[in-house]
Amino acid sequence: MPGLIERYRDHLPFAPEDPIVTLHEGSTPLVPAPRVSERAGVEVWLKLEGANPTGSFKDRGMTCAVSAAVREGADAVVCASTGNTAASAAAYAARAGLRGAVIVPEGKIATGKLAQALMHGARVIALRGNFDVALTLVRELAQRHPIALVNSVNEFRIEGQKTAAFELIDELGELDALCIPVGNAGNITAYWRGFQEIGHHPRMLGFQAAGAAPLVLGAPVEHPETIASAIRIGNPARWEDAMSAMTASNGAIQAVTDEQIIDAYRFLAEREGVFCEPASAASVAGLLAHGARGAERIVCVLTGHGLKDPQTALERAGTVVPCDPELTAIERAVLG
Repeated sequence: MPGLIERYRDHLPFAPEDPIVTLHEGSTPLVPAPRVSERAGVEVWLKLEGANPTGSFKDRGMTCAVSAAVREGADAVVCASTGNTAASAAAYAARAGLRGAVIVPEGKIATGKLAQALMHGARVIALRGNFDVALTLVRELAQRHPIALVNSVNEFRIEGQKTAAFELIDELGELDALCIPVGNAGNITAYWRGFQEIGHHPRMLGFQAAGAAPLVLGAPVEHPETIASAIRIGNPARWEDAMSAMTASNGAIQAVTDEQIIDAYRFLAEREGVFCEPASAASVAGLLAHGARGAERIVCVLTGHGLKDPQTALERAGTVVPCDPELTAIERAVLG
C-alpha cells in the first residue's frame, strides 16, 4: 500500500513533482471491539494507529511535515516531544537524509520512544523542564535558523493526520462519535478537519488525563502529571482548535484518572488482544467512564503501540513463572 500522500494527494498540499518522504504510513487496522462494545452498550471499533511505521499516529503528520521541509530546503528538523513525535521525526529525518534534533523532558520519556529516537540518529536533548517549556524554546529556535519545526503547530502535521478520518469513512461509511486522547490537541484538530472536508460530523469526544487536563479545567496546568506520558501536556498548542472541534461537533472534552486509564489499558490487552500504550487507552477509558452521549457507532483511536512504553507494561502485568526443566514442573507451571 502506498503512503498516505500518494493515496490522498487530492486532499493534500503536494503536487505530483514534489519530493515525498514516506515509510508507507497510514492504512492502519480498524477492528471491532466486541468486549468493549458489551461494556459500553454501543458498537465500538478500534483504530490501531500503533500499526504505523514507528508505532504511532505521528507518522501521518510527519510524512507531510518532513516532505514539506525537504521541498522548502530545510537543513534539519526539530521538535519538542513527550516521545512519539521524537521517534517519528527522527525516523523521517533519517529517511530524508536530514539532521534531526528532538527536545524531550528529562526523565519523562518512555523507554521505547527514547530508544527509537536514538537509533534513528537524532540528537536527543534532555531538557530540565516539561514539554510546554520545550515547545516554547524550539519555536524560538526554528525562527532563528533554517530548521523545520515539525510539532503539531506545523500545518503540514495536521494535514497528514486528517487522513485518518478519511480512512474511517472509507471503511465504515459513517460513525456517530470519535473517542480520542487529547494531549497537545493536534490529533483531535486533524480528525475534525478531515471529517469536515468530506462532509461528516461525528461527535468529537476528547479525553485528557486528570493530572494533565487544561482543556477540562479551562486553564494551563503548570506541572502536569500522569502515567500516560504521551498526553502529559499542560498547555496544548492547539487549544482553540480543539475547543472549536468539540463545540462544532456537539462533543465534549473530559478527564479520566490514571486508574481508569490503566484499567482500560489492561482490559484492551487481556480481553481484546490489543496492546496499546497507556495514553491510547484514555479513549476507551473515557467512553467507559463517561458514556456514549447518545452515539451508537463509535471509533476509539488508539494512538500508539504498547511497546512504546514497556516499563509500564512490566510493572502492571502478571509475573513470570520460574520453572525447572522437567515435565512435572512444566505441568505444574502451566496447569497451576
